[in-house]
Parts: sequence; structure tokens; C-alpha cells
Amino acid sequence: MKKIPVLLLFMIVSFNAFNQQTTTPTQPLTKTDYLQKSKNQKTAAWVLLGSGVALGVGGAIWAGSNFNSSGPDVLFVIGGVSLLSSIPLFIASGKNKRKALSMSFKIQPVPQLQKANLVNR
Repeated sequence: MKKIPVLLLFMIVSFNAFNQQTTTPTQPLTKTDYLQKSKNQKTAAWVLLGSGVALGVGGAIWAGSNFNSSGPDVLFVIGGVSLLSSIPLFIASGKNKRKALSMSFKIQPVPQLQKANLVNR
């Protein structure tokens, strides 16, 4: 009987903890937010790419000198996964950079000289 209040308390806490957030952010992302996001993604992608190459080459070299161990195979596979996981980050970084650049270019009228008068075009 003493377990029922504890169970109910646990259920109330778990229901509140695992619900989705219903409020949206108040301010949309700006150009600088997209550029910072792009920079962070590109840095992470380069780190994954470099570590993937290092692990893959290290695993390949280790496999050439040691034929009875599964360690080199594991390193080689982890390096390959790291290399492949860097590709989506490079793609997302490019998309965020293009999104930020599209926010900076706006078509505005420019004064031009036409028949000795300034005209906005």
C-alpha cells in the first residue's frame, strides 16, 4: 500500500519530464546565428574527418604488422564511420552558410543617373 503514492509520484514526474516542448522560440535565427552555426558544424566536420583519417591509417598500419588481433579492424571501422559522419556536417554547414548569405542580399532601389536626373531603379 505504501508503494502506490511512490508509484503515482514517479508517474507524474515522468509524464512531465518526457513531454514535448510546446512553446516556440520568440525570435527567429539571424544571419550571425546561422553563420555561427555553420562555423561550429564545419569545425566538427573537420575534426571528424581528421580523426577518421588518423584512425583509419593507424588501423591499417597496425593491421599490417599484427595479424592475430581484432583491434586494428575496430580502429579501421571507427575511422571509416567517422569519415562518413563528417559528410552530413559539411552539407549542413553549407546550407546554413547559404541561408545566412541569402539574408544579407536584399533587392533595393539604387539611384541612377538618367537624362540628367536621379531615378531609383
